[in-house]
Amino acid sequence: MIQLFQTEKKRIVEKSPEFGGGMNLKDKWIHMENPTDREIELIERITGVDESLLKAALDEDERARIEVDDGDTLILFDIPTIEEEEDYYSYSTMPLGVVLTHNTVITICLRENSVIHTLMSGRAKGLDTSKRFFFLYQLLFYTHVKYQQYLRQIDRSSQRIQTELHRATKNKELIQLLDLEKSLVYFSTSLRGNSVVIERVSKMQKVKSEEEEEILEDVGVENRQAIDMCKNFQDILASTMSTYASVISNNQNSIMKTLTIMTVIISVPTLFASFWGMNTGVPFEGKDYGFWIVVAISVVISSVVGYFITRYNNYKNFGWREIFSFKRNKKK
Repeated sequence: MIQLFQTEKKRIVEKSPEFGGGMNLKDKWIHMENPTDREIELIERITGVDESLLKAALDEDERARIEVDDGDTLILFDIPTIEEEEDYYSYSTMPLGVVLTHNTVITICLRENSVIHTLMSGRAKGLDTSKRFFFLYQLLFYTHVKYQQYLRQIDRSSQRIQTELHRATKNKELIQLLDLEKSLVYFSTSLRGNSVVIERVSKMQKVKSEEEEEILEDVGVENRQAIDMCKNFQDILASTMSTYASVISNNQNSIMKTLTIMTVIISVPTLFASFWGMNTGVPFEGKDYGFWIVVAISVVISSVVGYFITRYNNYKNFGWREIFSFKRNKKK
């Protein structure tokens, strides 16, 4: 899809993208969203921009960089994206290419995104398609503002998931936390790459107006702040995941301890049943009350074993000294 915009009376106005012969593209903004090969060939023909520059942003694995070819400059950086899953949101990044020609600005991306939508909707103050570098600076500024907005959303989502995990540990919430942690890794990598691009962009234009100097400084501040936020949230989320892993492991140990105690207690009646089930002469053989005596002995011994195990199951060094010293410790 190709869209054409121009600033008129300090407002962004969309123009008809019917590119005819002799059409004046001066001071216009061409936006390409997931363009076809035919659309790329069209823009290449009417602007003279090399096809490789136009296609660079269509590779999701492209790194942030600046490339110059025959007077046309490609500035490639990553922008944040959000996608709605079944019952939550996931966050990622994708490349956005900005090509500055001698009189036109071209942006290329794979999917619809909120950064470009902010510029199209006119919410970007002072946006002017005739000022190519100022347009680029504003695009970088709103990109990093959006990074911070999504980072705050990730933080709120993390807190909500942690609240749900306090009530009950579920795999679904743990997977959501893992997705958020993965999103922060994407953001951190992209922000570091963008910081290099911002530094190089600041050196591209030798003479800058006061307005351009101000917004470029704001871009650097927003980028550094987003990097710091991302690092802090990464550390918090990593600590949270580690804590929940320890809690799950501790709960599993408690369950295994309970099952072990039950197994030991149950093994006592099983032992007596095995003794009195031998095909040899045994005490109380042939007596009607013999069965109940064996059951009583099993219950008494099982109760004693159960008492001592539950009484001393928290001892680090569980042994006979602890078992037989409970009276002496009690007197002390």
